[in-house]
Amino acid sequence: MATVTVSQLTDTLKQHLNLSAPDPEIKGAKPQQPDIAYQPDRAKWEARTARRLAANPSLPSTPLPAGFPKKLESPLVWEGSDWKDEKDWVHALTPSELDEIAGALKHFRGLDKPLGLVSQATFPLPTLGPVLAGIARELHAGRGFAVLRGIPVDAYSREEVVIVYAGVSSYVGNLRGVQDARAGGVLAHIKDLSALYDARAIGSPAYTTDKQVFHTDVGDIISLLALQTAAEGGVSKISSSWRVYNHIAAHRPDLIATLSQPWPFDGFGGDPPYTARPLLGYADGKLVIQYARRALTGFQGLPRSAGIPPLSEAQAEALDTLHFLAERYALSLDFQRGDIQYVNNLSVFHARDGFRDDEAHTRHLVRLWLRNEELAWQIPAYLDASWQRQYYALDPEKQVFALEPEIRSASQGVKY
Repeated sequence: MATVTVSQLTDTLKQHLNLSAPDPEIKGAKPQQPDIAYQPDRAKWEARTARRLAANPSLPSTPLPAGFPKKLESPLVWEGSDWKDEKDWVHALTPSELDEIAGALKHFRGLDKPLGLVSQATFPLPTLGPVLAGIARELHAGRGFAVLRGIPVDAYSREEVVIVYAGVSSYVGNLRGVQDARAGGVLAHIKDLSALYDARAIGSPAYTTDKQVFHTDVGDIISLLALQTAAEGGVSKISSSWRVYNHIAAHRPDLIATLSQPWPFDGFGGDPPYTARPLLGYADGKLVIQYARRALTGFQGLPRSAGIPPLSEAQAEALDTLHFLAERYALSLDFQRGDIQYVNNLSVFHARDGFRDDEAHTRHLVRLWLRNEELAWQIPAYLDASWQRQYYALDPEKQVFALEPEIRSASQGVKY
């Protein structure tokens, strides 16, 4: 009988899996960025998983990192199929609550203060305020998401809509995070700007009609107000990162270890050229996930920088695993014009489908990053500097609220 070498068996396995390319994890091979893009490719993910498990069948037996739980038990652990009635998470504003909002707007206008001073003290909501406080508690200790329905965006000027949005949201999170450090901007616009800018100038899918993959933003709470919806598509999706964690911890604990180790986040030409931190941490009994895929793969006008450390094959697999499991357990939200969506950004992923606009329907959202100092979770130490810059480095009087869509500085691509 002919002798079959280990090398021949490996080659046969690679051919069977359509993985004839050299294994990037071979010792001595020069590290290079894996074949992974912003838009996840299921076939590549499955092939990479098969290859890695074939090379090391013991990966699923890897112990979890010290301190990480085998299973999270919490209302924050859910699947999209668990939710049957949107009344469970939607609070529709009543006529009396809308009157109260209008009165608070008039009160703030009468103070003649900068928009950065919109707060619970300057935007009084004696009846609606406790309802919003309940939403804040739900974000931190309940399911992690809620929708406030019925802001009459057509009844107000753009500036008035922004004041209402900031005032109402101050009861959910009293601090607003800086989203554009260069300008001091705390309000961001999510809108397709591809007709106004060359593709090379756009470094984020937020300014295109492209699908946005599952990710988190920066900070404790992400809030989105829908000024207008798309003609077709653009479905808003959320997914419990705690449910995703439980799946990975049970089936691939080695990837939990990978996610909890430092990753190279691209600075896209900044100083430093990249930063290194984990995607996943565990602090004070709570799991915290913070990452944007484009900072690891690049996007359009901001491709992955040359000369910075590449992702490993394990990291590439883990990154796709997060997305495809989030997709499996996702909940689609009926995001209507005038809705405000609040999400615990530390424990819930969000994404959106690609979309099509027309003359009558041009998808346009505005975003705030919020923090509720009373209810806020303890965050891992590696996020401290980011939190300080975002929430505590800018005086409220200097906060800037851009009233028209613009590409924030962190998402601007190459100049042309």
